[in-house]
Amino acid sequence: MNLIIVESPTKANTLSRFLGEGYDVEATRGHVMDLPKSELGIDVKQNFKPTYVAVEKSLDAVERIKSQAKKASKVYLATDPDREGEAIAEHVKDIIGDHKTVRIVFHEITKDAVEEAIKNPRDIDQSLVDAQIARRVLDRLVGYKLSPLLWRKVRRGLSAGRVQTVTVRLIVEKEREIEKFKQEEYWEIWVDVKGKDAKAFSVKLVKIGEKTEDVKNGKDAKKIVGDLQKSKYEVLDVSKKEVVKNPYSPFTTSTMTQAGARIFGWSAKRTMSIAQHLYEQGLITYHRTDSAHIAEAAVKKLRDYIKSEYGEKYLSPEPRIYKTTSKVAQEAHEAIRPTNLNAKLKSEGKYARDEETLYSLIWKRFVACQMASSIYDETTIDVSANPDYLLRTTGQTMKFDGWRKVLPAGKVAEEVAIILPQVTKGEPLHLIKVNSAQKFTEPPARFNEASLIKTLEKLGIGRPSTYAPIISTIQVRNYVEKKEGKFYPTPVGVAVNDFLMEHFPDIFDYQFTAEMEGDLDKIANGDGKWSDSIKKFWNPFSKTLEIVEKGSKRVKIEVEKLGIKCPECKEGELVVRIGRFGKFVSCSRFPDCKYTDKYVEKVGIKCPECKTGDVIVKKTRTGKRFYGCSRYPECKWASWRNPLPPKA
Repeated sequence: MNLIIVESPTKANTLSRFLGEGYDVEATRGHVMDLPKSELGIDVKQNFKPTYVAVEKSLDAVERIKSQAKKASKVYLATDPDREGEAIAEHVKDIIGDHKTVRIVFHEITKDAVEEAIKNPRDIDQSLVDAQIARRVLDRLVGYKLSPLLWRKVRRGLSAGRVQTVTVRLIVEKEREIEKFKQEEYWEIWVDVKGKDAKAFSVKLVKIGEKTEDVKNGKDAKKIVGDLQKSKYEVLDVSKKEVVKNPYSPFTTSTMTQAGARIFGWSAKRTMSIAQHLYEQGLITYHRTDSAHIAEAAVKKLRDYIKSEYGEKYLSPEPRIYKTTSKVAQEAHEAIRPTNLNAKLKSEGKYARDEETLYSLIWKRFVACQMASSIYDETTIDVSANPDYLLRTTGQTMKFDGWRKVLPAGKVAEEVAIILPQVTKGEPLHLIKVNSAQKFTEPPARFNEASLIKTLEKLGIGRPSTYAPIISTIQVRNYVEKKEGKFYPTPVGVAVNDFLMEHFPDIFDYQFTAEMEGDLDKIANGDGKWSDSIKKFWNPFSKTLEIVEKGSKRVKIEVEKLGIKCPECKEGELVVRIGRFGKFVSCSRFPDCKYTDKYVEKVGIKCPECKTGDVIVKKTRTGKRFYGCSRYPECKWASWRNPLPPKA
């Protein structure tokens, strides 16, 4: 009997379905060894030697594995194909203490892939293990050394993380950009006209004489509108060209989580959890990847499928090869793709519909990547109006759908087709209406899940396995909060960011953080010792810690004042504070007055149903915001959308 060891019970069940009677499969249920929770667990004087202890939740699993390993002829360590998986395999081998162990790696849980891996076992890759040790030690040093400092200098209960702090910095700096932004007025002017075929279309003012500046005020706009109302219109030029649009690359972790946020409104954590289920069921390849590479055999199968199902005209002339856009792609992974193009998804349980939704998107994105380009006819019409105005419109019509046959335009691609009428150069046009609208320049957009992940990846900060936990952690710690899908820094987040950026600017510099990620990748590739990289970080960090501990002042966290006298002491004012469990109301004279109350965020309008209660913000068990009536349960009105009309 042979023993195969994986991490999750679901993965174990999937393997058991096709491996046959000669194999037992056991799951570790995650890491079996880790640094201790109650102490640093790193000897900084002995080359940063880590001390590992057994993970309590995996003790039962470890006992089963040890028992089964004694009976097995061979033990296959089949943990995930990344640094975490390699480290788990190393720890299991240490626990078993037996020469019978070999390492096998597969990127999809299918019969063929697993059997091929069993035929080609290898030793544990110590470089990958070292890279995981380096990340774990690095993050532990930051967390366990900075957190006590924050307790003393900012507030008790706070904690810091290497990459999380940089992510909070991004959100804080974006908020300050928005605060500094000065709104400017401008006007859009467009004209509805029609030609001989009587089909109306709109042309937008783009040029006045030789000037292309925006119309800045209502006075100028009024004059131009007056001119255009008296003007004669003529087609100045009609230009046509063919536009070729190539398909997107197959998904990486980053692009998949961005798509989940943009299209479905999912958090990165939710998208990754659903993808984990799909992977463990053997339906998709490994979902933690920053590579756009597709295996040659998979490309061949896909191209045969496209030719058979859609016809040769829908197949790209040559196989498409996609380059990885991540600064330093980790390990030789594939992009995320279905393992079997003809597989039928049979999901059950709470997240069944979500699994079907994500699987369908992964399937379509993969199939589209080897299809023919979509082709459009693009037409641009320039229209002249006296005295010296140029107006323009551009439209597209699809000539050949190509890859759009499986991945239609719409919410996924955000493409809109504008079909223009047939007009000829020199043709006079009839004026229908002149339109104008006052506009104001918009401040920079706050980060949402998609744009935040995209920025982290662009900067080279974090890796596929870290995006979801980073974003989740900074919300759990109340450093940022999400409203209407956008991230806002909390007063605590601002205070912590400003303190750390004042005293540790080099440690939490974007470039330095990216360079540390690069060092971890070099270690994974066998280039350099992990302890040297930690030393490069630790020496300046530890010196700064000593200086800040002695010389820095305690930080005051800004609080929101409610303008209401404290009902208990009658002297202080009620303010909003942030604790371990979120916002709460307290007296400004704390700790002299210990009055507290539940915080209720009011939208500012009455309930649209009962007309009596206030519309307030509530949260689901998972932390998602929604709107309800303050008179609940008497009034059960609730909505995901903010009923407050948008500001004009």
